Amino acid sequence: MTAFRTLDQADVKGKRVLVRLDLNVPTENGKVTDVTRIERAAPTITELAQKGAKVILLSHFGRPKGGPDPKYSLAPVAAAVSEVIGKPVGFASDCIGEVAEKAIAAMQPGDVLCLENTRFYKEEEKNDPAFVEKLAGLGDIWVADAFSAAHRAHASTEGLGHRLPAYAGRSMQAELDALTKALEQPKRPVAAVVGGAKVSGKLDLLGNLLDKVDVLIIGGGMANTFLAAQGHPVGKSLCEQDLIPTANEILAKAKANGKQIVLPVDAVVAEKFEANAPSRVVGLDEVGPNDMILDIGPRSIEHVVSELELLKTVLWNGPFGAFEIEPFDTGTVEIAEAAAELTAAGKLITVAGGGDTVSALNHAGAADRFTYISTAGGAFLEMLEGKALPGVEILRAK
Repeated sequence: MTAFRTLDQADVKGKRVLVRLDLNVPTENGKVTDVTRIERAAPTITELAQKGAKVILLSHFGRPKGGPDPKYSLAPVAAAVSEVIGKPVGFASDCIGEVAEKAIAAMQPGDVLCLENTRFYKEEEKNDPAFVEKLAGLGDIWVADAFSAAHRAHASTEGLGHRLPAYAGRSMQAELDALTKALEQPKRPVAAVVGGAKVSGKLDLLGNLLDKVDVLIIGGGMANTFLAAQGHPVGKSLCEQDLIPTANEILAKAKANGKQIVLPVDAVVAEKFEANAPSRVVGLDEVGPNDMILDIGPRSIEHVVSELELLKTVLWNGPFGAFEIEPFDTGTVEIAEAAAELTAAGKLITVAGGGDTVSALNHAGAADRFTYISTAGGAFLEMLEGKALPGVEILRAK
């Protein structure tokens, strides 16, 4: 982590510390229903408070239309933060101006205050310099602890780093540490599991990963495009016919560079995409014209698990099948379980991220045994794609 400035280098005692979190958490009837992101942020908030900082929390919440909207107020989220960290969290009904200034002026060292939704100002997403100045005037130090928003160059996620001394919070540090190790200095052999519906959304990802990994394991709907490229029938399965030439290019590039691509060797098919629809296991050349491939078959599961046993590091993004509907979750669940067991035995480093992936691993009951699970979606993917994230670049040690 020497490449990034962290809290280890920050003198925060008595300072006003603006902490950019991702408090964009699910709520129902004014109550937070999942505190995972808050729990990830808790160590940073607690450490800063214990070191005598005045801890001022900034975050977006939902997608308000560039103006105040009670539906998107952070007030109930501030109450949830208080519950998680076990100490009072004040709330200011604005994130700039007199209301915010007065609330901050009343703070004592060790106090925690949450400011209102930064997206109540359209200038936030535009990274407007005047808005950045107003935010910067409220603090002495800026701590970035919202990796999941780091792919966006907004006022509170990147702009503040140009105006105040900038440091990575503990959650941001953990994300960067896990991803840097897995991408830049992985224990080899290293593989990437890439699943999900479409090849088109992950072309950059597949290209970058082929340069980084030894093995590429492709599952989910996107595997169908590769199977079609190899001449296998896919029936009515999700398949991007126009990307078959691209799939062939990826297969050829892997072969030329001595990289292994693992694709399904059998499939679970059904004629209807619904829970407990009649389904059967077929060989790749037995997919009928009315069949949809909805999961990988038992031979494919066995093949992937045997590959995992030869690996040292796995990056995981995307499920192997339509895991939301039984029985089409079997491939994802069994492979996730195998990866979790190898991780628990100290034989494998597993780093996973992306919304569907986290849901799938939670569904499999495997998430808590992976080495690291990223709560980020877009930022996790862009980092895997090899893109520079503005909210990360601003934290690099100069």
